Amino acid sequence: MASDTLGRGGRVSDLRDFYALMAALADISAARTLSTSTGRMVWPQRGVYFFMEGGEVRSDSGKGPRIVRVGTHALKGNSGTTLWNRLSQHRGSPSTASGNHRGSIFRLIVGTALLNRDNIAHPTWGRGSSAPRPVRLEEVTLEQKVSGVLGAMQFLCLSVSDAAGPDSLRGYIERNAIALLSNFGRDPLDPPSSGWLGHHCDRERVRQSGLWNSNHVHEGHDGGFLQALKRAILAMERA
Repeated sequence: MASDTLGRGGRVSDLRDFYALMAALADISAARTLSTSTGRMVWPQRGVYFFMEGGEVRSDSGKGPRIVRVGTHALKGNSGTTLWNRLSQHRGSPSTASGNHRGSIFRLIVGTALLNRDNIAHPTWGRGSSAPRPVRLEEVTLEQKVSGVLGAMQFLCLSVSDAAGPDSLRGYIERNAIALLSNFGRDPLDPPSSGWLGHHCDRERVRQSGLWNSNHVHEGHDGGFLQALKRAILAMERA
């Protein structure tokens, strides 16, 4: 049964427990900044990541930064994508400060929000799964702006070394964390600031959820996932 049936008070309690677990995770593996992260660092092979954003803080579940995006990878069977592979797609290229929004939905939606906020038209942004070099060159300036926004964000990594596939523990933790954090279709808790860039996103689910996520924001969460999250953190502590 979804914990949303507990009402606002039940969700506040679960949010407090969730953020207490995030604090425990930060004690084990400190938050990193995307722009300064490299493949030479030690990374879990697989895991779940939790992004925070400057100026975005909690107001109902306690004090401190609020999580603005949750993600994972390798949710298709036989996928060989590692955690760093996925994070590096969001970061982009450090040598050019650019990136490829067609390989990162995170980059795509942040770019759309920048375009809308600044009232700029960019007809090729988000078009197709690939683009020829001339088109990509036209998009470099915006890609660099996206890299600036994402590069400033900090994130926590939870190690969950399970098999690739849609039924993975990583997927279970990801979708339930998103569902818990999301304000989509419900009374807002820990709402985004008035200046949050996501207010300009063209995706209603981003705007209403207060997250840089679209999937799972309309779902109820299973409160049991908090125990799964706690076990994964304890496993990291013992490793």
